[in-house]
Amino acid sequence: MADRLDGKVVVVTGSTRGIGRAMAEACADAGATVVVSSRTAAAVDATVQALHDRGAKATGVVCDVAVDADIARLLEHAVGAHGRVDVWVNNAGISLGMRRHVDTTPDEMRRIVDVNLLGTMVASRLLIPYFVGRGGGVLINVSGRGGRGDAASFTAAYAATKAAVMVFTKSLAEEHKADPVSILVFMPGMVDTDFYGESMEVSPDLAGVASNVRVVLDAIGTPITLVGPKLVEAACTPPGTGSGKVVSASPGGRMMLGGFKLMWARITGRMKPM
Repeated sequence: MADRLDGKVVVVTGSTRGIGRAMAEACADAGATVVVSSRTAAAVDATVQALHDRGAKATGVVCDVAVDADIARLLEHAVGAHGRVDVWVNNAGISLGMRRHVDTTPDEMRRIVDVNLLGTMVASRLLIPYFVGRGGGVLINVSGRGGRGDAASFTAAYAATKAAVMVFTKSLAEEHKADPVSILVFMPGMVDTDFYGESMEVSPDLAGVASNVRVVLDAIGTPITLVGPKLVEAACTPPGTGSGKVVSASPGGRMMLGGFKLMWARITGRMKPM
């Protein structure tokens, strides 16, 4: 039987486009009532309407996860509108593009930490006591490139936040292993969305190798159609089990084949030397 979320209330931050939107749609298709959020009211309204159009139950609220009060208001909205929250997905994140770290400003560094890391930490601080108090819940924190501690050149600040999310989540799972809460890491992999689109900022001296992103996506990228169902699978984890687990949406066979494709791309010159 397919994973189902019938009767569950799922909150996904940063869910009006890209990976977050795919997660929200998959949860709705699996029977959940979905609460979406982003920093733009128009995007929230459009996403809620799109979910309604596919027969889903959904509401949304504007939320900048770098603002503590916004996160609290998102939780209050979900509980007020739907009575409870069963699953919370900390997905909202930003990137600084493909840039050398020395080309980023201290304010940009602070912003990426505030959104990608502190937003996750603040939400987790609210959700875990809430879940324990109501007898259970599932908290899913989304990591990304660099999350396993590997080098991620030209996305150093982003990778640092995602590695921190990984360690933070595993540490949190250990702290709460006796509680009825499942605390998981979700790794969607490198997904072809507007995150890597034409609007991606690239340092001037890296313009000649920016096309490498497309080569890597073609070789080892995770099809966005796989992201939502895999997130649903994680969301269906029975509360209090599997805490600390890393759930990956990347197919193992594709990664192995992709390695050979990348090797061939280097041999043929399609992959430019950095």
